[in-house]
Amino acid sequence: MRAPKQTIDNARRLRRTLSAPEARLWSRLRVRAPGQPTFRRQHPIGRYVLDFYCAKARLAIEIDGVSHDLGDRPAHDERREAWLKEQGVTIIRIPAVEVMRNIDDAADAIVRLAASLIAKHGPSSM
Repeated sequence: MRAPKQTIDNARRLRRTLSAPEARLWSRLRVRAPGQPTFRRQHPIGRYVLDFYCAKARLAIEIDGVSHDLGDRPAHDERREAWLKEQGVTIIRIPAVEVMRNIDDAADAIVRLAASLIAKHGPSSM
């Protein structure tokens, strides 16, 4: 799905300013091993930017820091998740503290989930 220019520009900016948990996770997910799912960081989709995305699995990975609990963010996140689900995207939310605490377990769980979704639904691209 094509994203508006403003969303694409925002994604590019966000790629340059990853949070510490996002940077740690990206260091694990960016490895492109044969037979393993591939991921994108700060991927624009519609009017939203996903922290990480595996197109073949149609899997969005969101790293939730404290800001996701403040102000109108919970309502925004709910609207975003509903829209993504309508597009056939599976969303997994991981607390930032978990990424910082045990990056290997977090990355391994994400790769396993993506691989299982690819096997279940077959590879597709978005």
